[in-house]
Amino acid sequence: MKKVFSLLLVCAVLFTAVGCGIAKEKGNTEVPPVSEMSPKINSSTVIDDENLPLENHQLIFKGEEGGNTPTGLMPLSKISFKASANTNGLPEEKLSHSHGPASDGKVHHTVVEFQKTFQKYGGFTYDDISEEKVIYLTFDCGYEYNDLTGKILDVLNGKKVPATFFCTLDYLKSEPEFVARMINEGHIVGNHSATHPSFASISREKMAEELETFENYLRENFGYASRYFRFPAGEYTESALELLQSLGFVSVFWSTAYDDWDTNKVRGKDYAIEKVMSRIHDGSVILLHAVSQDNADALGEIIDKIRAEGYEFRALTQYGT
Repeated sequence: MKKVFSLLLVCAVLFTAVGCGIAKEKGNTEVPPVSEMSPKINSSTVIDDENLPLENHQLIFKGEEGGNTPTGLMPLSKISFKASANTNGLPEEKLSHSHGPASDGKVHHTVVEFQKTFQKYGGFTYDDISEEKVIYLTFDCGYEYNDLTGKILDVLNGKKVPATFFCTLDYLKSEPEFVARMINEGHIVGNHSATHPSFASISREKMAEELETFENYLRENFGYASRYFRFPAGEYTESALELLQSLGFVSVFWSTAYDDWDTNKVRGKDYAIEKVMSRIHDGSVILLHAVSQDNADALGEIIDKIRAEGYEFRALTQYGT
């Protein structure tokens, strides 16, 4: 009875706290201070490890302050994800996310078509809801290269821009200082799976294992977790989309990107600026790779130019608000 009452109470808080952040971590007595960059991700949610699907702005979990983790947060308890069977017979064939570049600030029609599928399962590839000119900045982090993530974080901090970093388990283990900075400086650390397999080639049980392994490492070692997920290599199935949704995850794709993942391709910051600026549009979800020297060198100017065109940088927690 107590557990049912707790769930009802949490649901009441989630529905009434419109735009006010996230419910507190069990045991907290005060709401933490508001972040200048991402006002909606500084307080915490825990629901006694129940897999209760949450709204976009209740997808961040944080422990109490005063822990001995790199973030200074108390570890969160481990969780368990259980994969349901594909009882609806959803397609299992491999799909790959792709997009045509925007032109004249207008989203490409291929992105519009992908959006229709993703939204059926609580995901998105761009923001077609907000009436304002908004941009979402995201990075994929599989490994560290020349300490470029530190340079990127310095720029973001100086410009007061929130971002999401989709990391693998190897990255969490090898770069705890950068991960702690991401969290403590108001960014989101998203789940990019434990071992970066194609989610179009593994079972639903293995998908759940990949998600669980990654999240539990974050929970135990950083006192943090989020339910934002990016499919490795953008490969997925409709069945995989449904499973992610059933486990309370938001699948985040992208609508603006270029071939920036190859560390051997250093073409200068002007190249990066031109590629990004020519492809942005209202509601863009920008994908950049943190291993690109060009991206690190160009980021400050890219941010300034995007703002000069009247865009507002938002955190993923603000999608749809």
